Amino acid sequence: MGVVILLLMAAGVAAMLTRRLPTAFALVLLAVAIAFAAGAPLTGKNSVLDTVLQEGAPALAATMVAILLGSWLGKLLEETGIAATLVRKIVEFGGDRPVFVALGVLAVSALVGTVTGSAPAAMLAGLIGIPAMIAVGIPKVTAAGTILMGIAVGVPFELPVWQFFSTALELPVDTVRGFMVKLFPFALVAAVAYVLVESRRRGVEHTWSLKSLEGRPTSRSRRRLLGDAPWYALLTPVVPLVLALGFELAIIPSLLAGVLYALVTTTPPREMNRRLLRTLYGGFEVAAPPITLFVAIGILLAAVKLPGAVDALEPLVKAVSPQNAVLFVLVFTVLVPLCLYRGPLNVFGLGAGIAGVLIATGIYPATAVLGMATSYNQVFGVADPTSTQTVWAAQYAGVSPQQVMVRTLPYVWAVALGGLCVTAATQL
Repeated sequence: MGVVILLLMAAGVAAMLTRRLPTAFALVLLAVAIAFAAGAPLTGKNSVLDTVLQEGAPALAATMVAILLGSWLGKLLEETGIAATLVRKIVEFGGDRPVFVALGVLAVSALVGTVTGSAPAAMLAGLIGIPAMIAVGIPKVTAAGTILMGIAVGVPFELPVWQFFSTALELPVDTVRGFMVKLFPFALVAAVAYVLVESRRRGVEHTWSLKSLEGRPTSRSRRRLLGDAPWYALLTPVVPLVLALGFELAIIPSLLAGVLYALVTTTPPREMNRRLLRTLYGGFEVAAPPITLFVAIGILLAAVKLPGAVDALEPLVKAVSPQNAVLFVLVFTVLVPLCLYRGPLNVFGLGAGIAGVLIATGIYPATAVLGMATSYNQVFGVADPTSTQTVWAAQYAGVSPQQVMVRTLPYVWAVALGGLCVTAATQL
């Protein structure tokens, strides 16, 4: 029976890779198929309808709320001009020094990445940041990669991601936060190295894509024309992070505090109600695709944790899973490309199910699976040509997602290696 379940998983991967089915639909169908293959009854305890679908669909509800709040905050950063102001000030500070401009945009991308992920984060930092980098001579591929590498620096502190791993792996948020803090230095070093190496290795390419900023208005007229947010509003991305990391406040209240801070520091009282509703509805539009995906992931996790599935998969998975710490690092480092192109180790796809199997069968402790999954997530978020942020950044810069993958993959592969080494050293 275990072989049948593995074949079903392979068929699910094929359906996602060939795009015959959207990822969320493929995961739900796969979950139902696994449940039937595991001998689950239609209704009752450990059943297809009551356990897999009914209990699995809302299993990641806390993550869905966090995603919605992060998207809401992201819409506020966009509408109030906070994100654009951050990028503009960095570009002005960097002047005509390409590396300084790129490093500044990298820093802003990291800040945005702590609030929201995927394409919205890339757009918030990249709409101004990518043309600005290209204008001062940063190659187009490097400019797109800088946005993505910057977002990846912020991902270890993205509160919705904390909530996802906490709920999906049934770990305390404190545990997730602790590992993310350890993963952050690897992401930061890799991102800075990417900017320094790629911008200098490729040389300066002057394709003047921005109008000259000379003669720009100043003071109030400048803020009115360019939509600059007040300086104190620029602290908005830091507010949820300080509350959650520094004061250990729960994730949802921390995100709500960020929403309120952005609103109060940028919006006159008479406009608050309209802006709150407008950005909330916009946040729903942004959050709808990931929320749909998390419903499907919850259903898949419920299926692979069924007793029949665990009993069938345990001997097979145990036979191929390295137990030695060195082998653990070597094997899972070599398998890094399997998280690309919606592959089987993509944690926002079938990888979530595999993580559930590893934990449910007791092959690895949940904390070791956390380290592996978060390390792979750093690769997927930057180098996967099918991820929305990679596609958007590449197309906006005028290059292909595959070009961005080739340039960024060595750096994020090194991040994954670092995360796996920390996991092996502390959990195995």
